[in-house]
Amino acid sequence: MANKGKISKDDLLRFVAILLIHIQMMNSQVLPEISDTELSYTDEQMNHIREKRDVNTDIVEYIFIVDVNVPQVILMDQIKSLVASKSPIQADNSTKIDALNLTAKVPPPTTTPAAPTKTTTTTTITTTTTTTVVRLLSFSLTINRRFDFALTETSSETYKTYKKDIQSSINESYKSVPGYKPNSANVTKFRPGSVIVDFTIEATSDNLNLDSANKQLASSLRSQGYSVSDNASSQIVNGGLYNSSDYIYPDSTLKLTCNPPENNDITWKMNNNKLVTSDKYTVDNLILTVNRVTPADSGLYECSTTVNSVPYVIRQSITIQPYPDIQITLSKVVKCENTAIPLQCCFQGMYKGNWSTACRSTAPVTTGCISCDYEINKQTCQNNDQVILVTCQLTPLSGSTTQRYSKNISINVQDRGFSCFDTIFGAGDSGAISIANCTGDMVGNQTAKCNSSGHWDIIENNCIPRIFQTLINDAKILQIVDIPQFMTNLSSATVGTQNVTTSPATILTIVEILNTISELSSTVLVNQPIMKDFLQIVDVIGAEGARNTWVSLNTKNTTLNASSELLKSTEDFARRLRDENMNITTNTTSLSKTNITAPFSGTFGKNLTTQINIPVTGTQTPLTVIISSAFNNILPVRSLTNNDSNQTGTSINGDVVLIETTSTINNISLSIDIKNNTLGNPQCVFWNFNLLNDIGGWDSTGCQLKKLGNETERITCECNHTTSFSILMSPFTLDKKLAIILDYITYIGVAISLGSLVLCLIIEMIIWKSVTRNDTSYMRHVSIVNIAVSLLIANICFLIGAAVVKKGVGPCSTATFFMHFFYLALFFWMLLSALLLLYRTLMVFSRMSKGAMMAIAFTVGYGAPLIIAVITVASTAGSQGYIQKDYNCWLNWSKTKALLAFVIPALTIVAINLLVLIVVLCKMLRRGVNATTQPDEKHPLLIIARCVAILTPLFGLTWGFGIGTMVSPNFGIHVVFAFLNSLQGFFILMFGTLLDSKVREALARTFSLSNLSSIRTRSTSAGPSSSSGFPFFQRLRQRNVYNVSSAEMSSSNSDTATDSYAARPML
Repeated sequence: MANKGKISKDDLLRFVAILLIHIQMMNSQVLPEISDTELSYTDEQMNHIREKRDVNTDIVEYIFIVDVNVPQVILMDQIKSLVASKSPIQADNSTKIDALNLTAKVPPPTTTPAAPTKTTTTTTITTTTTTTVVRLLSFSLTINRRFDFALTETSSETYKTYKKDIQSSINESYKSVPGYKPNSANVTKFRPGSVIVDFTIEATSDNLNLDSANKQLASSLRSQGYSVSDNASSQIVNGGLYNSSDYIYPDSTLKLTCNPPENNDITWKMNNNKLVTSDKYTVDNLILTVNRVTPADSGLYECSTTVNSVPYVIRQSITIQPYPDIQITLSKVVKCENTAIPLQCCFQGMYKGNWSTACRSTAPVTTGCISCDYEINKQTCQNNDQVILVTCQLTPLSGSTTQRYSKNISINVQDRGFSCFDTIFGAGDSGAISIANCTGDMVGNQTAKCNSSGHWDIIENNCIPRIFQTLINDAKILQIVDIPQFMTNLSSATVGTQNVTTSPATILTIVEILNTISELSSTVLVNQPIMKDFLQIVDVIGAEGARNTWVSLNTKNTTLNASSELLKSTEDFARRLRDENMNITTNTTSLSKTNITAPFSGTFGKNLTTQINIPVTGTQTPLTVIISSAFNNILPVRSLTNNDSNQTGTSINGDVVLIETTSTINNISLSIDIKNNTLGNPQCVFWNFNLLNDIGGWDSTGCQLKKLGNETERITCECNHTTSFSILMSPFTLDKKLAIILDYITYIGVAISLGSLVLCLIIEMIIWKSVTRNDTSYMRHVSIVNIAVSLLIANICFLIGAAVVKKGVGPCSTATFFMHFFYLALFFWMLLSALLLLYRTLMVFSRMSKGAMMAIAFTVGYGAPLIIAVITVASTAGSQGYIQKDYNCWLNWSKTKALLAFVIPALTIVAINLLVLIVVLCKMLRRGVNATTQPDEKHPLLIIARCVAILTPLFGLTWGFGIGTMVSPNFGIHVVFAFLNSLQGFFILMFGTLLDSKVREALARTFSLSNLSSIRTRSTSAGPSSSSGFPFFQRLRQRNVYNVSSAEMSSSNSDTATDSYAARPML
């Protein structure tokens, strides 16, 4: 018997109506009359339905049996023909009529009128029920813009703007993609690495063709001001590279497996850095093996390929656990007696520990530690000193690695008396030093000294709260995106922990953490909450109670730069603030950031203690000002001239002002309220991080004090970097008014020297043949010409350097190199000139060939300076320590002491030339004493004085005043130095050329100038003199026991020719 199942009459009528519409053919046809509206199915039909469902649950088959009364048999034939031609029939998108089986049932004949034929139509209808599965697909989009931490705050305007723009662009660009669900784009996260946007979409397929849509998306975002490339979008699958839940420990092997839908040129990356096969990595297409992993291998790993021309990336963040930080009880000496020595071993939570030596376990004082008491038995150590090793051994908490880590505690048991003994520092004699672990919830160590009363006095405490040890460990493996929460945790710990200000070790740890975060955040923009957390931390460690702690840190050799590092981190954070107006106020610090246009004047500070005036800027520029009294306690008072960080009577007498801009400001005026009216002699200084071998100090370069009448409550500083000639040897800079005077002297003197040197070279060209007829005269004039050329080019480079000081490192370094080279060449040629005089003085009849002298002269004159200049730039340029950037185009002093590469050779040559001058003068004095004075001759002392006056500039002796500028900022010394050396070219023209009688005679012959030729030096028995104004040499020769025939030499290389350096008496 057939089972019957009921469906609604409406559904049945719907299918029958469809059937009747398709079988109507003739205009005159009368529609069949529906008899029964009941749907029934047999057992066999039900089984068929079940079988179909087992094959495909999305397709369901129904068999409908419909009874239709047809009045005429011929009509039935027509219906069969029609059904045969129309099957199958697609009713709608989800329903299809596969077959219509018509059978006719004719009732038996009766005596009654003929009944209509009853036709049973069996209709098999297949209904395909399509269940639409909506898939959530993940993508990422890279925007070439510096990451802003405001993008991590869902409530920030930046976050809302980015999300709105990007979502609307995605929806608009993807709407025509088949399978994409309209308006389903959702931005889920922003990540650093430029700006990486993570977003999801809903689609009916996980294999969408998005190539053209992604290009449209990039174009849409570019039109809105976002920097996006056409291939900036990629489909993202999170996770799947490493499926184990175990920790990954150091020194183990990490294997990552990539399973993309299509294997097209797999590329592996770690933190956006492409990985290739090396000793560290093994890249085997779908498998990446990282050998002997370390915590530095932690990061975001990606394998990428292309699917439908769209980048397809599978990524997973991998964390390598740190090496175990095993902190054990320090080894100690103990007394032989029945006692228990408490031992402790602490480590990170991803390890488990145990004692390898028999030791009675005790409850740990703090979490993450194991503790025990080691029993000392007096009977076993009497008359037998013992060294006992107790080992703390760690094993990984999970994973398959067999790595083991351990540390030993040494207990030295001695059977003798001690002055001091306790369980913490052990035993020791009077005056002994012992180092022990910190107690309680502190980590680190403390040092004690045994006093005469038998107690251990703590002399150094390096203990820090365990929370800061945890934070510094976390900071080393911190990801950029986690910085905001980390800074909140650090601020809470710093503010909430007691005795932070009195612990140097804790302050150093906090400074180290801030430096680490500063380096980590170098590529992102800092938002207001992070900056506020930073300043609150500085408030705590720079509080008044921390002053003595900082004094100790600033005087200890190992921590001299801690304050400078903290200030640098503060400036770095301020420099990275996002481009928006903000104001932050903490207990001792205020921060204000605003956009300014010139001229600008504003008052800043929590109590409006500082006024800033900026007369000129190029365009609108952001200005960040931090006014902090905390740094008064943090920074020392050391400077270049006084490296004592604890100068008695010297203090920072005003708030420390930090100013950051994105453009160069050459002139700025700051009016600062002073704190102590009883202090005098104010100085305007700025903190120079490169001073004193990079430990940092206060520098007055480019800043001067401006007095405002009888103002006693406020001082005004004007800062403007200037260039003066004295900077060649001096790391000092004078006050601005005095520096301007020095500038005038420098530039006027250099201009006069340039003209004089050009004139000197022209004269040498004109008279060259006339004055170089013998070897000695030839070499003397070669020296003068090269001295003039070197000084001329060096002065030109000096002027160029002053003009390009703000043009960047390249032009400034170039000017510095050539200035260095040619100034050194000047000194070496002056050295050669002095040695030539010495040679002719001591070796009267010895002769060296002109070729040999020329070879030596040019090798020394230019070869030695070139070697020194090249070595200097090669050894200092790599560390950015070649020049004094932003101040002067000259060799660096504060960072690398590159200036010594000029000072040492120059002053050495000056010293040698001075010795030569002294030897020559001694020779003259000895001869003058034994000689008979002629009535018309001047006194020898006057002649010697004239000799000194002439040879001093020729030998470069005036550069000796550079020693004074190296050790003193005295204005008088700088003036003398600048005056004499800026005019050196003029002195060379006067004393080296114009006062030479032979030069004057040659000029007279050339230009027939009788007034020049009338001035002649008396001839001696040795012939005409080229004594450079030294007539005393002729007089000295007249008094000697020998005579050389008086004949003017015509040969340019005659061995008997004489000049001021040639004819000398025999000794």
